[in-house]
Amino acid sequence: MRKSVTSSENDRREHTRAKLKVPVEILVEDNTVSSRGNTSDLSIGGFYIETMFTMAVGTNLELTLSLGDTPVLATAVVATCDPLVGNGIHFTKMLPEDRQALSDFIQAHEAAQDAEAPAEEEVPHKTDELLEP
Repeated sequence: MRKSVTSSENDRREHTRAKLKVPVEILVEDNTVSSRGNTSDLSIGGFYIETMFTMAVGTNLELTLSLGDTPVLATAVVATCDPLVGNGIHFTKMLPEDRQALSDFIQAHEAAQDAEAPAEEEVPHKTDELLEP
C-alpha cells in the first residue's frame, strides 16, 4: 500500500501530512493585504508552505484553503520557520464543518492514491521473465 504522507520517528506532528498542493490565501493578523500560495503538504492539524518570504514563528494568521469548490476557513499560527524556504503552519481554530470538509478531502486523496498504487504481487519483475523456460 502506497502512502503519500510525511512521517518519521523524530516527527512531533500529531497528524500525518499528505503531499497535497492546495491553494491557500493567508492574511497576517492586523494586515489588510493577503498573500496566496500552495501547500506542499497538508493535514487536519496544519500544513507546510514553501515561500521565500517567510513569517516569524508565533505570527497569527487567518486562512482560506481552496478544496476544489469548497473554501475552508481557519485561524492559525506559524509553528516553524525555515528562512528562504517556508513555514510550518498550525491550525488554531476551525469550524466543525470546515474541519470535516478538510478531513474528507484528505481521506479522498489518500484513497485515490491507494487505488492507483498496484499491489506488489501484481508487478512483474524483469528477472522473473528471464527465469521462465
